[in-house]
Parts: sequence; structure tokens; C-alpha cells
Amino acid sequence: MKAQFQPARGRLNGSGPIAVVDIGSNSVRLVIYERKARTPTMLFNEKLLAGLGRGVAATGRMADDSVNLALNELARFKALIEHTGCQETYVVATAAARDAANGAEFVGEVEAFLKSPVRILDGNEEAYYSALGVIAGFWQPRGLVGDMGGGSLELVEIDKNLPGKGSTFPLGGLRLSEEADGKIPKAVKIAEAALSDYDWPDLAPGERTFYAVGGTWRSLGRLHLLQNDYPLHVMHNYEIAADEAIEFCRKVAVPNLEGVDKGEIISKQRRPLVPIGAVVLEQVLTAMKAERVIFSATGVREGLLHETLPADMQAQDPVIEAARELCVLRARSPEHAEELIAWTDKLFKVLEIEETANETRLRHAACLLSDIGWRAHPDYRGEQSLNIISNASFVGLDHASRAYLAAAVFYRHQGLREGALSTVIRQLFTDRLRIRAKVLGATLRVASLLSASMAGTLPHVGISSVEGGISLDLGKKLADLEGERMRKRAAQLGKAISATVEINAG
Repeated sequence: MKAQFQPARGRLNGSGPIAVVDIGSNSVRLVIYERKARTPTMLFNEKLLAGLGRGVAATGRMADDSVNLALNELARFKALIEHTGCQETYVVATAAARDAANGAEFVGEVEAFLKSPVRILDGNEEAYYSALGVIAGFWQPRGLVGDMGGGSLELVEIDKNLPGKGSTFPLGGLRLSEEADGKIPKAVKIAEAALSDYDWPDLAPGERTFYAVGGTWRSLGRLHLLQNDYPLHVMHNYEIAADEAIEFCRKVAVPNLEGVDKGEIISKQRRPLVPIGAVVLEQVLTAMKAERVIFSATGVREGLLHETLPADMQAQDPVIEAARELCVLRARSPEHAEELIAWTDKLFKVLEIEETANETRLRHAACLLSDIGWRAHPDYRGEQSLNIISNASFVGLDHASRAYLAAAVFYRHQGLREGALSTVIRQLFTDRLRIRAKVLGATLRVASLLSASMAGTLPHVGISSVEGGISLDLGKKLADLEGERMRKRAAQLGKAISATVEINAG
């Protein structure tokens, strides 16, 4: 019996839950998303490493035990889809289902009990949706996307919101491991040969970024992150310089990661595939003369959903939209957060603070997030906000930018003392962003006293330039908001911007 969709105050309901079933060569996964959105939030996520692609290269067929394992899991997925009241279900299958002689039979069984059509993606389609997934998960990305699954590798160039023509190679983890008999030198030769005729895109300096998609490569990135004691355990947008990544790949290209530092953190099922993933990644980074590799948590599934969005939603900034969602769910007054954006726009213009386009969008996101911790005890609002922002499933920003958002909102609640800020955050952001986070935090502190974090006041607070600084003009209507605490907050802002901040209540 299909459940009725029940709206909930803790969720943004919109179109209701949407399910994507992804039948890959290595894993079978169900992801249920909250709704159609620029940054869809997962309600539920489960995978099983069924290994459907194991043995396909040698026998031409998916093994019966893998097929049975996958079908049993898909039966569970069906029950979960019905239980959660999904309004739409998308089912896709990739290399194993399209290459195996018994693929059509398997797909027929899946369609019979899921009661949904299965879309078998060819190599070009898989590359296209991987690229759309990266476009969904990053802000104006430029470079080369690679999606390494169990049966194949897809490569496709992207330029901001435009995927190029995709290419597919028989270099999936399971397939390459079997063809190389698990031997790393043989895998290297096979990968070199497979990629030798590829027409690598002519990317300009500064644009030679490789976006790594797929569970094997994310496991590889996680291993690097932990080996280097990286302070933030967020894989999406985790970046490594290409030279460092190539050297790392060579070190971990050891069968089953035997003797590799922290190799035990990789699941036993993934462990044989990660060295193969390292072989392929090294070949790709070397051949494309990459400058950096960035790991992506978004791929085919997110690309499929992104394609269904209207053009205006596709064009939205993912960070702004994710921040706006949190604001609606957690802030005292979402309208006040929108007013903060306009008010800080004006204040920064009067102060003649130069911003890059990225810094402007981050400031806007910070305004939207500024009050998400208000339900916590006042002593812990900054800390709670920092923890939420640091670990939120945001896309479209790098880790330094994430640190800026967390720090700005922390300063807004806890004051501008440098020592109080998390050492994790201090390790992540640049000096320029640290200073700007402090300036914005001081600005938000002033705004919170002027408005009690509620809508309707800030649009009436004028900002004008005076000799040596600025004046916040309350006028007669708001004159009673002037006071000792207000003057202290204004002085804090003045110190942060190295200028005077006057309160004009006349």
C-alpha cells in the first residue's frame, strides 16, 4: 500500500519525495530526495555492493549470485519507496546491465516489480549525466569530469553550465581489476593503452581541473584526507594539487592496500578497487596535465534530477538556495535575512569594500544563515551554527568558503575574539576571507541589535558616508533604538573596518 505524502514542519515539502534507483556495475543504490530543488536534500540513502559487473568482461554475463543479491535489495528499495510516499521514481542502469548478455532479462525483472521503467544509459549518456551532476554540485565549474564506476570510465569536458561530448572507456574498477588479474603493472599498461587515443581537451592554465566522480575515487580521496589529518571530513569539493595526487596514487597502488597507512578505513569490499582507481586517476591526471583534482559527491543521480528542473532553477546559485532553505527551516524571520542581504549590500558599497563575485555570493549566503542557531542557549548559538555550517551538505563552494560562512556566523553570535574560533576553521580559510568574515560578523552584530533579528527595521536604517567613516541614520522613527550597547557594537564594527561608525538618532 503506497503511503500518503505527509507534509512535515521540519521539511520543505514542495513536490514531495523523489526516488532515484541507480543500478551500477559495483553498487545498487537508492536515494530518496526531499523534493525537486536546485540543491536537493537526501531524505534516505542506502547502497549495496552487489558487484553486478564482476565477471562480465570474462563471461559476458552477470553472475547469478550478484543478480539475486541485487534483486533482493531492489525489493527492499521498492518497499521503502512506497513507505516514504515518493511522488516520482527514476531508475537507471549503467555498464553491467548494458554490456551483459543477460542484462535485458535482468532489467525486465527489475521493471516488473518496481513498476517503473529502467533507463539503460549508454556511455555517452552516463558521461553527460555525470557532467550535469558536477554542474549541479559546483558553481560554474570548468575542466574535465571523470566518473569511474565498476564497469566503465566516462570522461567529459565541462564549461560552467555546458557539458561537452562524452567518451567512455572499459576502465571501471571491477572490469580493469579482472582484466589485469589484480596485478598493478598490468592495470597500468591497460589504462595507458585505453586512454592513448583520447583527444584531451585543450584547457587553459588555471582551468585544468579534474572532477573525480564515483565511490572508488571518493574512497581514494577519503584515504588521502585522513592520512594528512585534514581538519574537515567533508569529501565534496576536497581538493588536492595534481602533483601531490599523482604521487599519492603511486604510493597506494598496492593490491588490497596492504601496508598502506590507514588503509583499514576503506571497507573490505572497496579495498581491492581503490588501488585500481589510483592507477586510473594517475594516468588521467598525467595525460591531461592537470593542475588539481577535486572530488565530487554529486554525479549521475543529481545530474538526472538537475535536468528535470526549469531553466531558471538550474541557473540558481546552489549555495544561496541551500542557505535560503536552512533559513526558512531555522531562522526567526526569513524576511529579515533577505533584508540583511540588501542592507549589507548598501553598507559595503558606502564603505567601498571591494568584493569578488564569489565574495559577494558568500556574504549573501552568510546573511541567510546568520540566525539558524537562535534556538540554542545564547552561549552556544555561535558554536552550534558553526558546526551546522561546517558539516552541512552544501554544494557549490570550496572548503575555504565554507570556513568563511561558519566563521562569519560564529562571530555574529560569539563576538570577534580570534581565540574563540575553532582551530579547524582557522586552518581552512585564507587571511583575506578571515578578515572579511570578521567584518561581516561585526556588521551582523550591529544589525541584530537594530532589528532584534526580525523583519521591518533595517530597510529604514540609513547608511551614509561621513568623514573618517560612516553614519547609521535611525531618524526620529527609530531614534529609541540608540543606546549604550548599540554604541559599543558600532564601535566594534568601526574597529573591524578601521573607521568610525556613528549612530545618528536625529
